[in-house]
Amino acid sequence: MKTTLRRFLVPVGVLALLYLFLVSIGMVGASFKLLGKEAAREIFGFASNPLAGLFIGILATSLVQSSSTTTSIVVGLVAGGMPVATAIPIIMGANIGTSVTNTLVSLGHIGRSTEFRRAFAASTVHDFFNLIAVTVLFPLQYFTNFLGRLAGGLAGLLTGGADVKFHSPVKVVVKPAVKGLVKLLGAPVDSTALHAALVLVVAAVLLFFALKYITVLLKGMVMSRASTFFERTVFRTPQLAFVVGIGLTVMVQSSSITTSLVVPLAGAGLLNLAQIYPYTLGANIGTTVTAILAALAVPDHFLAAITVALSHFLFNVCGIVVITPVPPLRRLPMQLAEALAAKAVQARWIPILYVIVVFFLVPLILLYASR
Repeated sequence: MKTTLRRFLVPVGVLALLYLFLVSIGMVGASFKLLGKEAAREIFGFASNPLAGLFIGILATSLVQSSSTTTSIVVGLVAGGMPVATAIPIIMGANIGTSVTNTLVSLGHIGRSTEFRRAFAASTVHDFFNLIAVTVLFPLQYFTNFLGRLAGGLAGLLTGGADVKFHSPVKVVVKPAVKGLVKLLGAPVDSTALHAALVLVVAAVLLFFALKYITVLLKGMVMSRASTFFERTVFRTPQLAFVVGIGLTVMVQSSSITTSLVVPLAGAGLLNLAQIYPYTLGANIGTTVTAILAALAVPDHFLAAITVALSHFLFNVCGIVVITPVPPLRRLPMQLAEALAAKAVQARWIPILYVIVVFFLVPLILLYASR
């Protein structure tokens, strides 16, 4: 009886949280519309320097430990008027920040040297791939806006042109709730700026809550037998591991979860780095679905929103296309991960310092310097 009830309640809970997620995206855009164009332009100007945008993306995602949350907020900001070219560097930074979670998971093995070395290498291979991808592609994006151009072209093909207005059943369901909440939150304040700030804060809380518990529910549903399934089936070939990395991340809406799952398996010696590497690349692709889903919540600005969402997808695809065909470059993330893991075993303060410096200190310093 309990099992049957659980099978019914979990999908209902996921649908309710998905609705809450879509409402929160609509509220992010509404908050910036309340400010008016001039005020919003000043706020967006803070991230208009691409370097600043990149470091904002790293820092924000490291703090919330979810690129899905960051990219979804960015989609909402684009609906509120943020230029696509400003949004893309933030998306690129989010790709780096999201890998902090599985690195933190590996620290749970720090008391056992051999196990920790394998686990830490398995976690940081994701970090190094994303860092290399940004290092290679960010200068190209900075000077040519190639991601904006590619994503804009693809969005144009999907929508039929720049003047499209996306008519979605999502709008019918979501818009009344967004309007109602914005009106409700305006009642206790007498300032437009305070109203907009309150709407934005509530939207961020709802978005984080929805994504967190969607992940929790789906993790319980999808991951219950995942370890055995991974060990016996998933990692038989790199291609299969890549595809499953995509599919599993789409299902649980979190690359942090899917990549963190394999860290204990690596620590136990059940999986090696060469097996895990393609799986993490698949997770990078799978996590981009959340931003595409978020774009459905902003039908009045669908072209801009879907362009940003597609730029996240194309960035990860381009990273794989540029890095993996070149053997020395393809092996580099694994070599760097193994080298850092060897150092981490010799000095246990290194992994702690690595997390603090790479994901928090350096982005914060460079963000200040790039303003």
